[in-house]
Amino acid sequence: MTTMFVRHTVSDYKTWRKVYDDFAPVQKAKGVTAEAVYRAVENPNDITVTHEFATIEAAQAFAESAELKNAQNAGVAKAPTIWFTKKA
Repeated sequence: MTTMFVRHTVSDYKTWRKVYDDFAPVQKAKGVTAEAVYRAVENPNDITVTHEFATIEAAQAFAESAELKNAQNAGVAKAPTIWFTKKA
């Protein structure tokens, strides 16, 4: 299993969250098996998202997909930081 972490700042959480929730069918079609959203305590517009995948290849393909890039235009204030991990 591979987990993709995405951290970014959004300009308006409610707007971003609606787009994120509407994106769920694409996530599933692209191999996301589980996901979670976290908001920083000191700045609720500082968002960290996790997506789990069966393989690193699926995670990387999702991260590079045009659909994800288009969805990121929904109020993301700064370019996201993305990294991948495997459970040890």
